[in-house]
Amino acid sequence: MSGAGLDPRTAPKFQVAARRLVGDAQMRKNVRHATNVIQTKRAKVVAEMPDWEDLRESGRQIRRHTLRHLDYYLLQFEKNCTAAGGVVHWARDAEEARQIVIKLVKQSGPQGESPTEIIKIKSMTTEEIQLNQALEEAGVHAYETDLAELIIQLGHDQPSHIVVPALHKNRAQIREIFQREMHLPGSDFSNLGGTPQDLADAARRFLREKFLRVKTAVSGANFLIADTGGVCIVESEGNGRMCLTLPETLISVAGIDKVVPKFSDLEVMLQLLPRSATGERMNPYNSIWTGVDKTAAGDGPRTFHVVLVDNARTKILADEEARQTLQCIRCGACLNACPVYLQTGGHAYGSVYAGPIGAILTPQLMEMHHAQSLPYASSLCGACYEVCPVKIDIPEVLIHLRNKVVKQQSSGLNILANPEVMALKAVARVFRSEAVFRIAQKLGRLAELPLSHKDSNGVGWIDWLPGMLGGWTQVRDLRVMPKQTFRQWFEAREKAGKKGAADGK
Repeated sequence: MSGAGLDPRTAPKFQVAARRLVGDAQMRKNVRHATNVIQTKRAKVVAEMPDWEDLRESGRQIRRHTLRHLDYYLLQFEKNCTAAGGVVHWARDAEEARQIVIKLVKQSGPQGESPTEIIKIKSMTTEEIQLNQALEEAGVHAYETDLAELIIQLGHDQPSHIVVPALHKNRAQIREIFQREMHLPGSDFSNLGGTPQDLADAARRFLREKFLRVKTAVSGANFLIADTGGVCIVESEGNGRMCLTLPETLISVAGIDKVVPKFSDLEVMLQLLPRSATGERMNPYNSIWTGVDKTAAGDGPRTFHVVLVDNARTKILADEEARQTLQCIRCGACLNACPVYLQTGGHAYGSVYAGPIGAILTPQLMEMHHAQSLPYASSLCGACYEVCPVKIDIPEVLIHLRNKVVKQQSSGLNILANPEVMALKAVARVFRSEAVFRIAQKLGRLAELPLSHKDSNGVGWIDWLPGMLGGWTQVRDLRVMPKQTFRQWFEAREKAGKKGAADGK
């Protein structure tokens, strides 16, 4: 099931998961190929825009303004959505959101009967709250209709990317999944070809029957439009359009951060999002849904619900330094540019939100109780900020969260159980005193003697360190400490200068 097992509360630390995944050569090859393709396409379509940086700044300003007045725009959205025939529900956390959706789904069948199947549009928010698993436990099976999400679901796998969840799979692996899992009457998948066209045709045949038969759909939302009460969904395959128009009941689940003030704001967002996400000038399908049409000839669902999910977002909003996290429009550009993500893939993050944005979003959604290793899943190179369409300074937030982690781990007796915090406190004490710093330098030179060796040029190297220090030498050699510090060199230079001056007299 898509999303099953992606729980930061039980996931291993990033460093542990990453160490295992970097050994998967095929996965790394698949991730590099897919992200390189997207990056190349993005660079081309961005270069066409002479006002790209102005668009980025406009996107940042729209998102910042919205977050500063989020309460006002959410209430405006609720008012206008309700006036158009929609029903708005508010969920404090993931559990409340799951229960609301399950209740709505069970009421959506004919004469109030509970359906056993629904169709779904790709949604990171429903992945976040683990909706599919909850529906399954309630006796309702959710069919993912996005091709990449379908691959993940049929393969009993987990998403590896925000926009392209199955980018870690190649065509041969997808063909094997389809052959094994697609059991359609009268269809022989044993001779399924491996071209993109063959695989897309197989998915089309598998899903078309669901589109025509299942009467309840669940979606996410790319944007909630406050001044119209509309919901905007962008996608590339047409599956979203089918889910929006054919079912009789539509339930859209969205984080409270997805709202934008005005319909005209989409002019900016719908230029930034596709270029950053998939390297397209425009998404092939842009659907904007506002309420319901109850006339006999009306198009779309007869019942429309929007579930607004908080799930710790208001707490993020209250943190002035971390608030910019909520500016994210889920384009995934930061993943494609991140050197750490390119080596580990998305599964190392233990969350549906991978890459740099996952490293700052997931810990905050967990209220810093879990996923404390994720703020360290970065080299702080800044590549993520350079490509972010709404200018989220992810490195700045990462440092802010690292500070929070250290403070949490330093409180009470936790310091005794955390050698890293103890070591950092010892280093801080050394750096506060010149005398202690000089003594530490001398002790360091003595300690490195049994660990060091000299190369053919007489340069000293350390290729192994014990215990927790071993992380420094797993993939690199360290130079030994210089025999003379800068301060010692400077003092010797000063003495020599004074002596030369005295001799000259």
